Amino acid sequence: MQNSLGNPKNTIEIIQKYEFAFQKKFGQNFLIDTHVLEKIIDAAGITKEDCVVEIGPGIGTMTQYLAEYGGRVVAVEIDANLLPILGETLKDYPNVQIINDDILKVDMNRLVQEYNKGRPVKVVANLPYYITTPIIMGLFESGVPIDNITVMVQKEVAQRMQAGPGTKDYGALSLAVQYYAEAYIVANVPPNCFIPRPNVGSAVIRLTRYQEPPVKVDDPLLMFRLIRASFNQRRKTLQNGLNNSPEVSFTREQIMSAIGSLGLSPSVRGEALTLEQFGRLANYFTRNA
Repeated sequence: MQNSLGNPKNTIEIIQKYEFAFQKKFGQNFLIDTHVLEKIIDAAGITKEDCVVEIGPGIGTMTQYLAEYGGRVVAVEIDANLLPILGETLKDYPNVQIINDDILKVDMNRLVQEYNKGRPVKVVANLPYYITTPIIMGLFESGVPIDNITVMVQKEVAQRMQAGPGTKDYGALSLAVQYYAEAYIVANVPPNCFIPRPNVGSAVIRLTRYQEPPVKVDDPLLMFRLIRASFNQRRKTLQNGLNNSPEVSFTREQIMSAIGSLGLSPSVRGEALTLEQFGRLANYFTRNA
């Protein structure tokens, strides 16, 4: 690829040419490793049939690859200072559309309707670490038609998304992600693969959207309230966590009955429960409380 920004020399040249100042508030770290870029493209399974939504294209490093392999790329960039740079780095790619907006404020269902006639898109991003969870959960909860989300995130967050019951990384994020998608860590990425270098390690994770959630729950919102309550006070038993939570309005007796209905000990902690067990717990309350 000519003038690939995966080459650090080209990245430095374009940053200096435009005298670009990195904005800490946007969590800007530009990828400068072609092997990692290729792994992301491969993991997302990008083909000429695909419409790809990229969140935070930066100077267009990943966007160039997506445009080469994909059919159409819609890149949403919050920083208006990057628009002139993107105008130059992507000038040879007529299949790229840049939208200057905050992804958390974009009507994604409308975007997918406009650019892909409502068919499922693939989402790719090098996400600012401070805003990873709101972006990913926002995409899932909005019901946007998505095939998969392949993103660069803080390594610790990727581990939490993939974690199973009883592990130190397991928590509300693990369960929320795993309700919507199958999580698979593609690669760990060290700090020296970015300009500027972040202070933490990163990882690429692919979240393949389920057609149907793996558990049948009458009231998913109730299930997520129970999950949050059980992990907000991690050291407490599940019973005490639910009983003390302002999000849960059931009596101690109802909570004890619900836990007993799963065949679990009154002393069990939330971190021991699987997604399926949290689903059954929610269904018990819906049907009996």
